[in-house]
Order: sequence, then structure tokens, then C-alpha cells
Amino acid sequence: MQVPQDGEDFAGQPWYHGPLSRQKAEALLQQDGDFLVRASKSRGGHPVISCRWRGSVLHFEVFRVALRPRPGRPTALFQLEDERFPSLPALVRSYVTGQRTLSQATGAVASRPVTRQGPIRRSFSEDTLPDGPAWTEPLRARKRSDSQPAGLEHMGQPTEDHPGSGASTMPASALPRTGSDSMLLKVPVPLGSTADSLRASDGQLHAKAPTKPPRTSSLMLPDASGRPPTYCELVPRVPRVQGTPPGHSCPEPEAPWWEAEEEEEEEEENRCFARPQAEVSFCPPDNPFCLLGSQNRPLETEVLHTLHGLFLKHHPGSTALHLLLADCQATGLLGVTKAQRGAMGVASGLELLTLPHGHRLRLELLERLETLALAGALTVLGCAGPLEERAAALRGLVELALALRPGAAGDLPGLAAVMGALLMPQVSRLERTWRQLRRSHTEAALAFEQELKPLMRALDEGAGPCDPGEVALPYVAPAVRLLEGEELPGPLDESCERLLRTLHRARLLARDAPRFREAAARRLRGFRPHPELREALTTGFLRRLLWGSRGAGAPWATRLEKFQRVLSVLSQRLEPDH
Repeated sequence: MQVPQDGEDFAGQPWYHGPLSRQKAEALLQQDGDFLVRASKSRGGHPVISCRWRGSVLHFEVFRVALRPRPGRPTALFQLEDERFPSLPALVRSYVTGQRTLSQATGAVASRPVTRQGPIRRSFSEDTLPDGPAWTEPLRARKRSDSQPAGLEHMGQPTEDHPGSGASTMPASALPRTGSDSMLLKVPVPLGSTADSLRASDGQLHAKAPTKPPRTSSLMLPDASGRPPTYCELVPRVPRVQGTPPGHSCPEPEAPWWEAEEEEEEEEENRCFARPQAEVSFCPPDNPFCLLGSQNRPLETEVLHTLHGLFLKHHPGSTALHLLLADCQATGLLGVTKAQRGAMGVASGLELLTLPHGHRLRLELLERLETLALAGALTVLGCAGPLEERAAALRGLVELALALRPGAAGDLPGLAAVMGALLMPQVSRLERTWRQLRRSHTEAALAFEQELKPLMRALDEGAGPCDPGEVALPYVAPAVRLLEGEELPGPLDESCERLLRTLHRARLLARDAPRFREAAARRLRGFRPHPELREALTTGFLRRLLWGSRGAGAPWATRLEKFQRVLSVLSQRLEPDH
């Protein structure tokens, strides 16, 4: 193992535990303020600060910004939120001695380093070995330093109890390039600039973009063999300036699944049409969810608080990309397997939903649209606190809608779901809340009235933008409702014109499905989804959250009617009729 260079010699620090699993790190942190630094396996060896705060363990990945080598300055800087440091020990010392919060969103403060007992493990495989004679002695006792800043003087020096730890090394492939804080601060930004700066952290990681971006995407999907990490990173990795030392080889990153699909496009285009074998569903089965147990009741308070914290930690642009990824999979635009293509006879869900055997997909898309809208309305109607809290929830939905609009994430079904929540009668009747939004968040209120509402009206009428350059996933609800037998409102001449316009739009969307798939993959290139947030935006999770494990199996019309009554009761409690 090679000792980190350029002021990064943190292998000898007593608080650095090397390769250590999340479970073992959480077991070592017993009291609020306890912290340690470890190398995360799921993040390619990046340094992660694990800290216990308010009864739970939080994990913060540290940015590593590579610099061009110059005499007299480090080759990398380390960063959590805004300030950068020339080394990881300097970063830790500043946050601990100054009692600074690791992230403003959580308020977590690291005060007591949990010291390492014994030499650093050489690999993660040793971390998973059963306790043997070689490990029993080092792990026999656990030492702490005192919580006073003066007790941290030894933090910049190797421990004398274990002289071998200073000689520990780290593989060159494990040296972090960049990262992203696991707890992302939600900061007000100009509403018009959301499309120009979609990123998952509130601070700008790089002063300017790297001159040579990586050729492979930095997406790292959760490892199916272990517990998924709780991180989100939207900033692409910076190419490493230093070359790989002799004797070390960097494994080639696996391409994201949507890029792997692009390699099959030519084969799919040359494939002859095959008669469909069965209806295809793109909604995964209701597997056990990380945030929900095998059995759950509707609207469990603990889960709602967890979700509230998740959305607060993410910038609206990051949430928009999470929703785009979930919507693309639910629509069958991305993530379609060869078996599914063979069964449905076409290459994507945009084509399938226009065909007779797309009945099941059309019903799933309608249910997803309504379920997302109900969940969005609940974020406002579930705020039992002060009036300003509900106004802030409205503003958050408006900002998310702006991040989803054409030219930004371009997820029009997601935009329609958020607008459905804002225009729901139970929400639109809250006059005091909307008045507070106009008073406290005027810019958001103007954007809602002048930009989002006209855009949504045009989309519902079968018009509006649908160019694959500015739209990644088109709005298909009008065509889906029409194909499912829903009658169009209005006079006969207007409804006939709208009918023809909607059918023509559906044909264009099916024809341009490869271009939409390319546009969606381009927007998601370099995006690292947060596993729990990604799960929380799936249809199966929302179904279980809103109606519980028992009620989720009821007919859709019954579930919708009951939840509408729940929202009406909540709305009346917030602002009773006079």
C-alpha cells in the first residue's frame, strides 16, 4: 500500500481507519460527536467522514480537487462544502477544533475522534474477515481522545503506539478525485438559472470545467451485493493529473446501462418487427424497500420525516434528475432489456403505448402521474407548522417544476405531476398560503403564474414543446388518456381538433423515440443517483407509502378516492372554510 503524497499523508492519523465498512464504522461511533475517517468501498476508496449526530450516523464524502502540479503548492485540495484545504488532516483539524458543522443542512459537529486500534487494513476483504487471533488483540479496547480542542494536538502526527500504521499504503486507484457531500444544502438560487447549473451540491466544485472531460460516465449504480451507499454526486469526476505508478492498473469503469443500450441501437434498427408475445410492465415488482419494512402502515411519520430530510438535502436540479431517471425507466425509454424488446415487438415504451398491447403500460403511466401528484400535494398539506413553512413547501415545488421544464431536465411527465400537485383543489384553495408565497417568494410566485401555468395548459391541450433537443421525456398523458377511451371536454369542433392534434403528436413521439432516448442519456451522463432518493421516486415505493402494504393492493380508483378525502381533511384543518 502506497502512502498518500502531496500533503495527504492521513494514513498515519489516529482517526483514519482505512478501508472500513459502513456497518463497522457505525458500530464504533457510540455518542453524538464521535467521528472517524474511512475509505469507502462503494465510493472507490474516497475518504468519508462518518459522524454520529442526534442518534444516527451520517456519512460525508470529501471532495478531492486535483490541481495542475506546480512547485510550492499541493497537487490536490480537499473540500466538504465551501472552504478548501491543502490536506485532509488540515480539513479535519479545522472542523473539529473550530466546532464547525460538517454540513449546514444537518448541523452535525464532529468533536471526538475515535482512534484506530491496530494497523490499517490493506483491503476491504480483510475488513470482512471473521475475527481471528491477528485482529482480536487490536480490537480489544477502544480509545477516545478528549473532546477539548487542546486534545487534538496529536491529530497531525502518527500514533506512537502503532509505528507500523505510518507505513501503510493506499492503492493509487483508490485515491479520490472528486466527491460530493452526502448531506446537500438546499440554498435559494435564481429561478432562471436552474437549467444552467444542474448539480447536486450547493457549492461550485470547480472554478472552471476540466479541459478534457472523462470519456466514460461517472455514474456508479448501487452495488447489488451489499448495502447501497447514501450519497449523491452530480459533478463529473476530474481526470487525474498524475499518472498511474508502475505496477498499478486502473480497472476500466463499467459503462452506464443507458450507454450500453446505445451500442445496441444499430442492431435494434436492423431488427425486423416481431409480433408481440405479451404485455410488458416497466414498473419493478414491490421488492423490499430500504426505507420501508416488509409491512408498513400508510403515511408512517418516521418515513415521512426521513423523506423530508432527503429532499431538503438535495438541490432542485438534483431532484429533477432523480425524477427524470425514474420516469425514463417507468416509461420504458431507458433500461429496457432485450427480453422486454422481444416481448413487446418495439424498442421503447414511447412506441408501445401507442399500440393496442400497450394497455398495461398506459395504466401504469396514468397511475404514476396521479400518485406523484398526490405525494407532492402531501408535502404542502402535511405541513402543520407555521404559515411560512407551507409557503416554503410551495416554493420548493415551484423550483422543482422549473428544474423539470424544457431546456432544463426536460422531464415533462415529472413537470406535469408537480403541477398537478400545485393545481390540486385541496392545495389551490389555501388562500393564506398562496398569499404568503407571493409576499415572501415573489419570484417563485411570478414564475408559477407567468411561465408554468401557461406551459402546463399547452401540454394538456396536446401542444407545447416536444423537440428532443430541449425535452428528454415527452408528455404522453393526453395521448394515453385518449387511447384509454377518455372523452375530450369542450365543444365538438374543438374536441375534434384537439383529438387530431393529440394523435399526430403521439405518432411523432413514437417516431422520435431514439432521439428522446439519446437526449435523456445525455442529460444523465455523469449523474450519480442517491439510492434512497431514487427508490423514493418509484411508483411501487409511493404506492406503499401512501396506502400501506395492505392498501396498496386495492383497485386504483378506490385508493385514489380515499386519499383524495384524506387530502381534503388536511386542507380543511390548515385553512377552514368561513
